[in-house]
Amino acid sequence: MSSSLPTYELYRQSSIGWALAEALDELISESYFEPQTAIKILNHFDKAIQDSLQHVRARLALKGHLQTYRCCDDVWTFLLKDVVLKLEDGEQVTADRLKIVACNARKPNE
Repeated sequence: MSSSLPTYELYRQSSIGWALAEALDELISESYFEPQTAIKILNHFDKAIQDSLQHVRARLALKGHLQTYRCCDDVWTFLLKDVVLKLEDGEQVTADRLKIVACNARKPNE
């Protein structure tokens, strides 16, 4: 895994991240392992998901109405409504709302 990039905990808020956290909470409550082990697993998840996403080469076109945008500490957040996503294979996916969070993937001063 690439250790030169900063690791973000954003993906913990995804469906798979929530499922992992719930499973870890259950295992902790049943005394299968300590909370420190769960933290290590979540940190590994953060790095693994980041590494996996670096290898995705799929493209899509995105169209929607920008409702809100903001930048805080080099993290951009865009809230869109009435969104249409056009995938490479021509399939279209629609969503009432979409939140995009974009973070700097480079070290400071690069």
